[in-house]
Amino acid sequence: MRKLSISLIVAFTCTGSLVFGQTLEQGKQFLYYERFASAQSAFEKALNANPNNIEAVYWLGQTMIHRRDTRDTAGAKALYAKMLAANGNAPLLLVGMGHVELLYGNTTDSRQRFETAISLTKEKDINVLNAVAYANVDAKAGDANYAIQKLTTATQIKRFSDPETYVIMGDAYRKLLDGGNAVISYQKALDLNPKLAEAEMKTGIIYLTQNNKEFFLPAFESATTMDPAYAPAYEQLFLYWYLRDVNKASQYLDKYAANSDQGAELEYMKAGMMYVSGKVAESRTRAQELIGQYGANVNPRMYKLVAFASDSLGDYTAAREAMANYLAKADPTTYLATDFEEYAKIYGKLQDSATRSMAFQYYAKAISMDTIDTDKQKFASEGLELAKQMHDKQAAAILSGALYNSAKNPSNSDLFKFGMANYSAGNYKTADSIFCGIYETKYPTEIYGYLWCAKSKQAEDDSAMSQGLAVDAYIKLAQFARSIPDSNKYKSQVVGAYFYLASYYNDVKKDKQKAIYYMQQALEVDPTNTGAQNVLRMLTAPPKTKAKS
Repeated sequence: MRKLSISLIVAFTCTGSLVFGQTLEQGKQFLYYERFASAQSAFEKALNANPNNIEAVYWLGQTMIHRRDTRDTAGAKALYAKMLAANGNAPLLLVGMGHVELLYGNTTDSRQRFETAISLTKEKDINVLNAVAYANVDAKAGDANYAIQKLTTATQIKRFSDPETYVIMGDAYRKLLDGGNAVISYQKALDLNPKLAEAEMKTGIIYLTQNNKEFFLPAFESATTMDPAYAPAYEQLFLYWYLRDVNKASQYLDKYAANSDQGAELEYMKAGMMYVSGKVAESRTRAQELIGQYGANVNPRMYKLVAFASDSLGDYTAAREAMANYLAKADPTTYLATDFEEYAKIYGKLQDSATRSMAFQYYAKAISMDTIDTDKQKFASEGLELAKQMHDKQAAAILSGALYNSAKNPSNSDLFKFGMANYSAGNYKTADSIFCGIYETKYPTEIYGYLWCAKSKQAEDDSAMSQGLAVDAYIKLAQFARSIPDSNKYKSQVVGAYFYLASYYNDVKKDKQKAIYYMQQALEVDPTNTGAQNVLRMLTAPPKTKAKS
């Protein structure tokens, strides 16, 4: 969550009129600590005291957008619209409404509002520039490069010293998948405020996406040391240890709970803790209770917990239904590759083979989503094992395609496996497109593209080779194999190509001279080949004369 431009580490122990005066600032700090219920309460109190407090309206809207248990983007939009009707030129309100519009995918109107707000403040208001940038980082439709541009402008304002700017800049670079510049930006924020736990934690998140345990775990721990009240860092540690060490996860959940608002989110985490602690049935019951209690506002991951628990309990029909509910209700941007792995596992345990085969499309989805090669291989291995059990070659083709298409730098071996899986599954046209269309082009000095291109085209034809689909491919194969320095290594492939060509021209085209030519070519490559000798003898033998009656 966004941090504040004011000092972040202050005690919440003010009383009397001082509390009243600091309600807005306290709300900002609650928001920084992701204590959304407390933040919303503080901003509402500030507005009750002064209904025209534009800053309180802006931050209340932000809280409504980001509150996990009762996210209310429509409510934030209505709030901003109401205040804009009376304060049409209030820069922060313009940015707030632009943020909401961007969340709905309206890039044109939102950009116009952002530019108006910036123009009204003459590009000199760091808070406005930060808010514009944050909106573009937060919304999926936002422009991270535009955010960086505005944040760079903010850093050039005289006497600039706001670490929030660099935190948002780091978030923008993270959105662009530029981890190096993200880390640099977070470090700049820490240079301005060495106690800024958010920047340290987000540095850890960069390394987490790289699966660099030596860096992300110390960063998360360091964030809790910098600011022991910063609950989001405890949450990261809880999530990491959740499926690895139940005792450590439990300790971090306790620390998270001690520094968070009580409410649905905490109850969700506790229900999940039951599951990893071995209380599977209890966790499912609690998740179902929370679904009943919060209804449409329940966090969709409770359906996922029901799915995992039901799977563990052997109730696969309930598991499938719960997982389907989760995927239908959750924000697609929050999906994990392991969500689809679990869905695939559930389908793989069903009895009906047609339904069971749907597992493979979810394994493929998991493979395509994950960014870590070892995870991709794990999903593929699980899927291929199921395919083996089901004797399903089509599944192997689907999984090999997912592996190849999701690889950052697929190798010739990856491409070969992709092609062969389709050939083995009888997907000859697909194999043709892979070997003829891709392999030959990417690896023109290797025989495998030419060889399996020809075989795939031959398999596409009928058993009599009537269409001659593989003629050109076999000619190309023979020419290539005979032209390379170690051509003797591929003697059998060349001879095989000439046998195909001789058969085609003799049997289909009725062109005996061409058939003779290709058998002569085969013997030129392998003079001792008795098969070629016998065929050539038959082709060149004089026609038998009919006996006179």
